Amino acid sequence: MNWYLKVVKEHYADFKGRARRREYWMFTLFNLIIMVVLTVIGILLRFPFIQTIYGLAVLVPALAVCVRRLHDLGKSGWLLLLSL
Repeated sequence: MNWYLKVVKEHYADFKGRARRREYWMFTLFNLIIMVVLTVIGILLRFPFIQTIYGLAVLVPALAVCVRRLHDLGKSGWLLLLSL
C-alpha cells in the first residue's frame, strides 16, 4: 500500500524521473483492487458512478507512473500514446 500512496501523494503528476518495476506493479495491483471493490459497492448501492469518479481521480497518477516506468526502461514516455 505504501507504493500506491507514494505514487498518489508524492508523484501525482510527476512525468519526469523513473519508476521501478515494484512501484509500477504495486500501484497497478492496488488500483485494480480498489476498482473492483468500488464496482461491487456501486452495484450494491445502485450508484455505478463511484468507479468512474475514482477512475478520473487516479487517471493522472496512472499515466504518470506509466510514463516514468517507460523512462526506467530507457524508452520515451510518448510511446504511451501508441496504446491509445
